[in-house]
Amino acid sequence: MGNEMKEFLISLLEMFGLAYWVEIKTDYPRCTYYFGPFLAKDEAEVAQAGYEEDLKTEGAQGIKLHIKRCKPEDLTIFEEKEEIKLLNTLKVLGSQAS
Repeated sequence: MGNEMKEFLISLLEMFGLAYWVEIKTDYPRCTYYFGPFLAKDEAEVAQAGYEEDLKTEGAQGIKLHIKRCKPEDLTIFEEKEEIKLLNTLKVLGSQAS
């Protein structure tokens, strides 16, 4: 299959949320990463080891990988920001109560 045809098929699948993505969740930092899109699941499986190795090199811990069909809105989701917002809200509420 030609590269242009492959790119076209990936774009088509991605438009309908049917392209394959490697979803990686880490405990530290608390993030979700999406790598892709891929035309076939086996292509994503081959690529996932490289993504995992890169995250380990950067110090990520508690790495969980999953290959799925989806249409991610964001490629990186920092869940720690939400925890920090919640913690700051609790601090404000705590200071108002005293």
